[in-house]
Amino acid sequence: MFRIKCFGILGGDKRQIYCARSIAGDGFGVCVCGFEKYGESIGAEQCTLEEAAEKCDAFILPLPCTKDGASLNAPFAENIIMLEEVCRLTEGKPVFCGMKNRLPDCFRSVFDYSQREEFAVENAVPTAEGAIEIAMREYEGTVNSSRCLVAGYGRIGRILAGMLNGIGANVTVSARKLRDKAFIRAAGMNAVSTSELTGRYDIIFNTVPHLVFDAQTLARTSPALVIDLASAPGGVDFEGAARLSIKTIHALSLPGKAAPAASGVIIKNAVYNIIREEQL
Repeated sequence: MFRIKCFGILGGDKRQIYCARSIAGDGFGVCVCGFEKYGESIGAEQCTLEEAAEKCDAFILPLPCTKDGASLNAPFAENIIMLEEVCRLTEGKPVFCGMKNRLPDCFRSVFDYSQREEFAVENAVPTAEGAIEIAMREYEGTVNSSRCLVAGYGRIGRILAGMLNGIGANVTVSARKLRDKAFIRAAGMNAVSTSELTGRYDIIFNTVPHLVFDAQTLARTSPALVIDLASAPGGVDFEGAARLSIKTIHALSLPGKAAPAASGVIIKNAVYNIIREEQL
């Protein structure tokens, strides 16, 4: 059994709203703060930061927890919520967040749910679905029978390639390791080296978090559409793509956009796992 009886959900997008609803559905007390501009019922008590600090035993911050290093990432908040104030009011209580390296040093008892393996694997599914949704909307042909390149065979690349293969795309996957290339071929897809990208493609999906698609590689592969799923700054030379008239989309935070309900539950489950492991 958890010693924590009431959670404070501070800031965030729709993922945090669904996280709050799911936690409340498990029978815990939930206070939400920073959602004054959200137009629908959240299904949890809306509190000020001071009220949440008084009522709650633990706090869940969004992913990312901050965009500027000074204020909480809270797009639905009426007023700016400063991180120093959050730190002061939550002192001595566990705080769960995404990308804790962005928080100021005053935070002490902080646990990063975004660094957990199960969180990353489960989030790969809505990311892949969101990427395919973008491709279906932005590519003038059909994804089925199109020549697709998935750069990188990590968590996202693996799931995305399988989904594309399942809907009839002609899928090539780039990887570094010989083992991964063998798995790719065994799954009925083409395998190439990430460092030696060749061939012509209709759609490229990049998952590699460093520059892979410079202007020369883009000219050589000649895609109609490039969807970059890697964290900023991404793996695509966007200026070079513009010169070549190649359409590019840097698709960040797709789980929160494509499947906020599922993503909120994924956050909740990661937090619960931390609580069990840390015996909080």
